Amino acid sequence: MHTISHLQCRKSVVAAVFIAVALFSLPLCAQVGLGLAPMRLEIRMTPGAQHSGSVNLTNNSGGKMRIRAELLDFFIDREDTPQFERENKAESAFSCRRWLSVNPMETEMDAPAQMPVRYTIHVPADTHEGSYHCAAGFTTLPSAEALSGTGMRMAVRVVSAFYIVVGNPAIDGGLKEFKLENVPDKDNPKGTWRAIVVMANRGKMYFRPTGKLEVIDAENKVIESADFQSIPVLPNREQRFLFPLKAPLGMGTYTLRARVDIGNGEIQEGKAVVSADLSKK
Repeated sequence: MHTISHLQCRKSVVAAVFIAVALFSLPLCAQVGLGLAPMRLEIRMTPGAQHSGSVNLTNNSGGKMRIRAELLDFFIDREDTPQFERENKAESAFSCRRWLSVNPMETEMDAPAQMPVRYTIHVPADTHEGSYHCAAGFTTLPSAEALSGTGMRMAVRVVSAFYIVVGNPAIDGGLKEFKLENVPDKDNPKGTWRAIVVMANRGKMYFRPTGKLEVIDAENKVIESADFQSIPVLPNREQRFLFPLKAPLGMGTYTLRARVDIGNGEIQEGKAVVSADLSKK
């Protein structure tokens, strides 16, 4: 959230800033003014079924706010960052965007105020068993005064991610690959190291691995450990999990060891010997 704080402090900057908060359940800074709860929903349904509910928008900005809703596709990129788009053809086989509707699509809110936004999910009757994902985004629109004046114009987007599980799809996946990666660092000419664990999802049900990665040196000593981030591995793909390392790594070999639970009743363990070798960059 450092970027948010930095932008809020620079009142002279002219910019449009979009903030998407959904898949990690991160708290939204109070200064931003637009809140949303819940930011993640999992709903189990059957083909042909319909489900309705609501999410709550909160305006704590200190002034009236106009908000527009969008129906979105999303995925997690190679840097573990959620990417939201109005349509992503690569996600079409697992998207619930066309099943989702929200009401109202555009509204004005006084401050402080809270209002429910109704959503409805209608699963087509011919839908196959599996998990599907989409999102509802809510973006602030500039007021007439902001459009006619100068200064900073901030647009904020908050997002609720929907996971629709149709039937009882089995979780099928797990650990696939371990490696070390050196990334550029303006403060360190040798760069910094991060460990990468690749999780493969071979099935039609998303999962969120929980567990820990350990970095072990040549003397079999654990020099660093870190928990897996709570991000989804969406169906039928591979997802990288990034672990920026605090411990400086000298040239040589290390062992990466992981122990994870992907929600199928089994604890998976894996390890690999990897090389910290700048000559191979």
